[in-house]
Amino acid sequence: MKIWKRARQVVVESKNKLSSQPQPQPQSQSQSPTPTPTQPELKPVSLASIKDELKDIDDAVFKDYQTKEGLVTVVYLSTLIDPLILHKAIILPLVNDQGEVLKSFDAMEGWNKQKILMSIVNGNTVIYHHDKLQYLKAQTFSPPVRAISSSEMESSVIGPQDAFTESLNTNLSLIKRRIQQTGLKSKEYTIGTETNTKISVMYIEHLVNDENLQRIQDRIEKLDYTGFLDITMLKQLVEDNPFSPFPQYGATSRPDVAVGSLLDGRIVIAMENSQTVMVCPSSFIEMFNSSEDFYNRWTTATLLRILRFTGFFITIMLTPMYISALSYHPGILPFELLIMIQESRSRVPFPPVIEVLFIELVIEILREAGSRMPTKIGQTIGIVGGIVIGTAAVEAGLVSNTLIVLVAVSALLSFLMPNFLMSNASRFVRYIFILAAGLFGLLGQMLALAWLFNHLLNLTSLGTPYMTPVIPRSWSDLRDSIVRFPLAFLQKRTGMSRAKKVNKPTK
Repeated sequence: MKIWKRARQVVVESKNKLSSQPQPQPQSQSQSPTPTPTQPELKPVSLASIKDELKDIDDAVFKDYQTKEGLVTVVYLSTLIDPLILHKAIILPLVNDQGEVLKSFDAMEGWNKQKILMSIVNGNTVIYHHDKLQYLKAQTFSPPVRAISSSEMESSVIGPQDAFTESLNTNLSLIKRRIQQTGLKSKEYTIGTETNTKISVMYIEHLVNDENLQRIQDRIEKLDYTGFLDITMLKQLVEDNPFSPFPQYGATSRPDVAVGSLLDGRIVIAMENSQTVMVCPSSFIEMFNSSEDFYNRWTTATLLRILRFTGFFITIMLTPMYISALSYHPGILPFELLIMIQESRSRVPFPPVIEVLFIELVIEILREAGSRMPTKIGQTIGIVGGIVIGTAAVEAGLVSNTLIVLVAVSALLSFLMPNFLMSNASRFVRYIFILAAGLFGLLGQMLALAWLFNHLLNLTSLGTPYMTPVIPRSWSDLRDSIVRFPLAFLQKRTGMSRAKKVNKPTK
């Protein structure tokens, strides 16, 4: 009973305590609701600040027009716009003072000064309404573009002859003209802190590997570089191993190759002002494939692929073998051939490694000089310079006749590869083999070869092993590697792309 009395007393005391405290007054309906946090209001951008930013730009134009809707100022860069579009779509309606003409333009509500300036430098025309303190935008961008022509880097006898240009919109249209479906997606990015270069990441949504797509998008979004002049610069910044001499992403200037890569589940990246597009991921063996392989019969395509692949290893091993045979292992040559080579080297005072390095550097100089000169002069200088310098070097006793033949064959083999960056990589790797052969002979060449295979096996392209499908082995992919099976047997997408749908639809 005492417990119940004590509990009743506690309840009574608590009620008295609550009644003594001031009760919150209910809010009257007349009171306004609690204000919610809002975005800070943007200050109107004055035309004077726009003029101040565009000062000292010769082609920046500011023109005032008095219309029924009030005074307007038209702002544009004359070198980026189409004068005909500007006159018909903007100036003529304003001059004729047609009513409510300003409603036909896109209003730039909530835009800050930086966005307005970017719109102007992107080739748009901005119209400032003085009474409403409002900016309007009209698309008048029309830069000069090159006509579509055939590719000079990837020429072919069979197949389509059109090639990409430096216009991003033109390149996108060449691809979308071949893939007419809504599954083809293109996402635009702006990269380069100074150049603000536009790129477009293209993929087929139901084929592309999501992990590959997310990985390349993350790398692009994290880019912090001042300017991009070509897609090859972007490739170097988003590659898995930037220290490798081998290209880890494909590059093509042919729309049919880009479309074939998209249909295989890969990602294609196009850039404004670049005539090549980037294809990722790509494998080492695919660097020896040409678009013409799929237009030829499988027998011809296989023969050409074997020739290119073999040519790569011959071009990096031919002149080093000459050094090893003459310096360390003369016994590996037939006796008659050894006597002939020794006779041709009878007047050469240098060891074979110096002799090879000398003539290889001369070839590199001729190649570089020929590529920097105008086309007609460059070809003439290359042929005449090669013959004259080669003949003079032999007569002067600087190099042997045999070495001239070997270096010429090695230089020709390096151009068999369709991928120009892979051709450049073979030239660099050849010098490693030459120095290794000069130091240790055949042992040095084997060590260099071991390093080459180890390096290639450790490379990845967007996370996928670079030596796919050899290691890791994929039997279905080997049907379209060095040996190209007939098209009827190529019913699966390659493992390199890791596509969502492996099998190609057949009827």
